[in-house]
Amino acid sequence: MSKLPQGDTGLYDPSMDRDSCGVGFIAELSAEPSRKTIVDAVEMLERMSHRGACGCDKNTGDGAGILVALPDAFLREVTKDAGFELPPQGEYAVGMFFMPHDDDRREKTKLVFHEIAESLGHVVLGWRRVPTDNSDLGKAALETEPTIEQVFVSKSMHSKADFEQQLYILRGLSIKSIREALCLEHGGPNDFYTCSLSSRTVVYKGQLKPTQLKGYFFADLGDQRFKSYMALVHSRFSTNTFPSWDRAQPMRVLGHNGEINTLRGNKNWMTAREGLLECKGLGLSRDEMSKLLPIVDVTSSDSGAFDNVLELLIRSGRSLPEAVMMMIPEAWHNDVNMDPEKKALYEYFSALMEPWDGPALVSFTDGRYLGATLDRNGLRPGRFYVTYSGRVIMASEVGVVDVPNDDVMRKGRLNPGMMLLVDFEKHCIVDDDALKKQYSGARPYGEWLERQKIQLADIIESVSETERIAPRIGMLPQKSENKEAFCIHGILAPLKAFGYTVE
Repeated sequence: MSKLPQGDTGLYDPSMDRDSCGVGFIAELSAEPSRKTIVDAVEMLERMSHRGACGCDKNTGDGAGILVALPDAFLREVTKDAGFELPPQGEYAVGMFFMPHDDDRREKTKLVFHEIAESLGHVVLGWRRVPTDNSDLGKAALETEPTIEQVFVSKSMHSKADFEQQLYILRGLSIKSIREALCLEHGGPNDFYTCSLSSRTVVYKGQLKPTQLKGYFFADLGDQRFKSYMALVHSRFSTNTFPSWDRAQPMRVLGHNGEINTLRGNKNWMTAREGLLECKGLGLSRDEMSKLLPIVDVTSSDSGAFDNVLELLIRSGRSLPEAVMMMIPEAWHNDVNMDPEKKALYEYFSALMEPWDGPALVSFTDGRYLGATLDRNGLRPGRFYVTYSGRVIMASEVGVVDVPNDDVMRKGRLNPGMMLLVDFEKHCIVDDDALKKQYSGARPYGEWLERQKIQLADIIESVSETERIAPRIGMLPQKSENKEAFCIHGILAPLKAFGYTVE
């Protein structure tokens, strides 16, 4: 599935992996599945080919993909052909898996997945081999091409968690068990990957050029029955990392153009928090929760790490817009004009999670919401159209979808820290100011901060005058007649500066 160097090789350092890409989405405010959504989204992707990249082998791309709402009518027809039927929409989920080519390893993968699914109360309804056409793929892509299969599972009656939370647990536990069964080291080369496992969305992607996606998955994407009310596309340019099938985007909930400059710190903090993770919403004990660790897959790019953490936040109970606001906050700290309630929201969030900072356009969806946001400095482009016909179109640039001038209701660009959000349940676009006012007013963040925040000035005020004298650091202690003063400002000064106390 990939030929990534394992560890440092020459000037290559995997910790410095970054992506720069083309991102876009199309949304139907009516939430009615449409064939036109798929056709236009594929065309959008192809028109952003220049934002992707390919290697010396011109037919091997860095990656391309599309994330859509489950095409229920299409899936019902093709699963009948595969020999099984689906329950009502919302009562089943689809997993898109990159599988081993070797028959024995693939069957072992399926067996382990069945065992984990049944232990959690799910019924595996059936498997479907996704038809693909690799005739246009380059040598490098062919060498690592996986077998792609879909699995269909029912909702578990054993768990009180909602369906998407159940699937998050199923995916996490099955990945760990499959890796063990196939003797795949975490962080090492592997031939198994879960593109998506959801009751709302499905991801078609691969180590492809944008112009190859439709042809590779033509049996599905080219079928007139394949419809969706939304589509998120991504054309990958692996700036200083390597292309691979699993690193292609969209990820499970997002498409990302940019880079995360704080990645090492973000990963380290997530690792540090893992021992404290607990979620009543998932219904897992701390021991069971530990089986889902590590949260961040060390084989993933910066986009993959972001996706891992964002998914954890939304599966543990936060709404998607709130989780994105937590991870990509506005520049709030020194903004004297910002609403105090909104500033309190961001300050409270900063105590829970540090920002994932860097130039970025992030598009995200969980099936109910579809949106995009820019980093606090606005260092990646994002343009959008809203039409009278009820469509929202967003992309890294204009011109990727033809829109008649008389159909344009509104158009513009994303501003730094701005969020463009479509709510499919309410069939509307949520205004950025209204959205953030809604979340900042939902809880008394200002009161919580006032009650719990420790101010440095308050600490200083509680210290006696003699203790407040700044210690001398980096100098030899000066002799003094006053032995107490000599100890405080001389020999003990560096120790006091670093927080050492008498005991």
